[in-house]
Amino acid sequence: MGSANHRAPSPLRNPESISSPARSKRALILVVLTIIFPGSAQLIAGNRKLGRIAVTVTMLCWAVLILLAALYFINRSIILGWVAHPNFQLFLIVALSVLAVGWLIMFINTLFIIRPGMLAPGMRAIVSVFTLAAVVATSGIFVYGATILNTGRETIVKVFDEGPAFDPVDGRYNIAVLGADSGSNRDGVRTDSIALLSVDAKTGKSLMISVPRNFQKARFAKGTPMAAVYPDGYDCGDECLFNAIYRDAVDNHADAFPDSVKNVGAQAVMDALSGTTDLQVQGYVMVDMAGFANFVDALGGVTIDSGGWVPYNGKKWENSLVNTHWFAPGVQTFNGKDALWFARSRDFTDDYHRIKRQQCLQQAIIKQFTPQTILTNFSSIMQAGEQLVETNIPASQLSSFVSVADKVAGTPFSRLTLGAPDFERSFSTYPNFDQIHDRINGIIEKQNAPKKPKESKKSEAPKKSKDSTEASSSAEAPQDATDINDAPKLSNGDEVPMTKRDGSPIDEQYLVELEMIGQNSRLAQIAANNDECSVP
Repeated sequence: MGSANHRAPSPLRNPESISSPARSKRALILVVLTIIFPGSAQLIAGNRKLGRIAVTVTMLCWAVLILLAALYFINRSIILGWVAHPNFQLFLIVALSVLAVGWLIMFINTLFIIRPGMLAPGMRAIVSVFTLAAVVATSGIFVYGATILNTGRETIVKVFDEGPAFDPVDGRYNIAVLGADSGSNRDGVRTDSIALLSVDAKTGKSLMISVPRNFQKARFAKGTPMAAVYPDGYDCGDECLFNAIYRDAVDNHADAFPDSVKNVGAQAVMDALSGTTDLQVQGYVMVDMAGFANFVDALGGVTIDSGGWVPYNGKKWENSLVNTHWFAPGVQTFNGKDALWFARSRDFTDDYHRIKRQQCLQQAIIKQFTPQTILTNFSSIMQAGEQLVETNIPASQLSSFVSVADKVAGTPFSRLTLGAPDFERSFSTYPNFDQIHDRINGIIEKQNAPKKPKESKKSEAPKKSKDSTEASSSAEAPQDATDINDAPKLSNGDEVPMTKRDGSPIDEQYLVELEMIGQNSRLAQIAANNDECSVP
């Protein structure tokens, strides 16, 4: 008789004491345990010391994931801010790599515990394939995640500056957004698109101020190099347009800037925006038009609701010298190339139409630049971003900017153009800076004003709906701006043609035929409202 204290051998630790089917079941159970809770297989069937270490690490990982998930739902801007910081990204890369190696070690040790040689040949192959698939689905995913994070971190380090983050000024971040065209057919860089994005750091309410490229007499902030050269403003006739400031500073006044300035031309434009708008500009982002299309493609396209027919150049039509094609009114999802055409088109219209469409696209991209979009297209966005952006914003600023950007996507977006239609068409040539400052201050004050208490639903419901629509399409737009909800008008007061002369709907073929017979004035009438655009 055996000792009373003698215990029967555990089948989990002694597979030789059980049947072949039981060994097969044991093998699969141990692999599943390693997938679900690494270390548990070692605790019950292998090296308990190794198992305790692995289980402790696993429990810590689960605790961290639960805390991060809770924090995400409480205040996800904190999580987004951490993820955007290069140092935190480096920590994650190292952590994911270590966990991937550790998990792989657990699977290898689990195979030793299983003893594949004791399994039936068919089951041996099944367990081997199942374990390999589990390794790919666990350690493999961690390695992939570390690789993606490293790609993003390298892009951030290459694109963004070094140095400390800056604080908002009067509660707002003010960033110059420059659209640069430096193609092979251009001499140097030309800033064809100039805007100032002003964002409330707490609420995310934003104001996009667009400056027409033909804006004259721009003022430079006091004490800046260009202010010393042009103390009375950038005023030398038709040559001193706003889009000439960049080149003028680079070609003629670079020596006047400190050596610490990364981009003399961009700094000069920042100083001009500061002096013209009376808002202190803290940084710039220069968007290269050649990389813009790749960036939109990386986002998965951009969706807008176009108010009118927008022309763009393409292949010549058959038996014709006409190469004009048309984007139809209505909801459009553009790829990168089409979005670039939509933003830059000014055939049959003018620069002011183009500015409003650019504002609309900017708003749409900001709205679509969500955490979900970033995570889904992270690698392609990072690769496109490296081609797209030049900036003097420090990488340490990204954590605060990402949290603010998350708020911006869900708040009303105000737009103002320092020219038509928000001011008279001659305003860009003869600007009134007091009016500019009053208009900007008025919009910001309105954004900061506390919400009025809700009144009775019967009397207020219809009004609220209308106000909400106006806010989303042209929030805080000045009274003399075109109302997107009104019937589009021509300069003579007539309505924009919405049908052919016979009353049938306008289509692209009709527009092409009009150009073929030289009816450009009719085309200009039809395209007159193609600056109306909203984000669905």
